[in-house]
Amino acid sequence: MKDNSNLEKMEALIASYPICQYGFLDTRELVFSDHVRQICQQECECYGTTWSCPPAVGSVDKCSRKCLNYRKALLFTTLAEVSDTALLEETLATRKDHEEVTRGLLLDIKNSMYEDCMALSSESCHICEQCTYPDAPCRHPDKMFPCIESYGILVTESAEKCQIDFFYDSTTVTWFGMIFFDRYK
Repeated sequence: MKDNSNLEKMEALIASYPICQYGFLDTRELVFSDHVRQICQQECECYGTTWSCPPAVGSVDKCSRKCLNYRKALLFTTLAEVSDTALLEETLATRKDHEEVTRGLLLDIKNSMYEDCMALSSESCHICEQCTYPDAPCRHPDKMFPCIESYGILVTESAEKCQIDFFYDSTTVTWFGMIFFDRYK
């Protein structure tokens, strides 16, 4: 961070949201992996269907270069309670609140400290009932957050570096968000 006053400002903003845990990373500490992308391709039904997922977001190399344009990243979590995290529909229904937190925090950071910042979030974008990918441009590029993993970022490793819990129990959903800030000039 540029100075302690920005750190204090950022932490005051964070405290105004229902964020469970957070930590700051130097972007050079992030691990980008083509293996994460391969898992997306093999296991995620959203692969190749939205602007927020591969291959639309670009190669892992291109994504890492976007992230490394910034000095710092804020990694944070929000939690949601469900009857069982194995119930995908119930679990995914809690994501909207996390996205609202991510959007609000991003706007607050942009308006008060770092005009140029970028957010990534959990899961694929679901703003539209049917994504325009690949036939037309994204309808909401200002609201759409690419998935952290779509950028090839190892979320578990980043969480460990920040001492952020990854898993609580079978009734608690942990949503991750990441905001990149302090862009190199």
